[in-house]
Amino acid sequence: MTSFIERVVRSKLTVWAAIVLPGLWPAWPFFVTDDSAALTDPLKFVLHHWGLVGCVLLAAVLTFSPLRILFPRSAVARALNRHRRLVGVAAFAYGLLHFVAHTRHVYDGTFETFTKEIGKPFQLAGLGALLILLVLTVTSLNAVVRRMGARAWKNLHRLAYVAAALAAWHQADARKVFPLQVVWIFGPVVLLQIARHWRERRTPGG
Repeated sequence: MTSFIERVVRSKLTVWAAIVLPGLWPAWPFFVTDDSAALTDPLKFVLHHWGLVGCVLLAAVLTFSPLRILFPRSAVARALNRHRRLVGVAAFAYGLLHFVAHTRHVYDGTFETFTKEIGKPFQLAGLGALLILLVLTVTSLNAVVRRMGARAWKNLHRLAYVAAALAAWHQADARKVFPLQVVWIFGPVVLLQIARHWRERRTPGG
């Protein structure tokens, strides 16, 4: 059973399906069922959904490395780590789609509206997360990795945790009531990181 799961997880087709299909989900309430929540403001529905998918993918990719360290003999954990670059780039892509959709939703063509929106703390947090993910996406190219060197590249890509913190803040501060989904999305990342550091401290030479 474990070998079957490992083969499924290792498959790029599986990963591409897991990345693309959630992004197509908004088509369901528009074309298959009459969902009043989606049809009342379609663009707002889509931008929220793309932002959610981007956060989930970002959180997911940050669990891959801790899982590999916590379960070094797990073939599934090793298979997941084969897809870190793809999932990370996908998180940026959904974040960019979210940003573009949001801009279309609020921008009325005036500079005043743009500066008013971008000046909100949650907007700045979201934009900061997106810019970090842009840098990490560009530096994921093999040529850039070789040019930077492994140590510098690894240190730079630790900014993914900063991006996750900013994304969580963006998601939480955008609402008047703290959304529990922030805990469900980013809580496992925090717990796995704590377990990872505990494991490394207990391991000789860790």
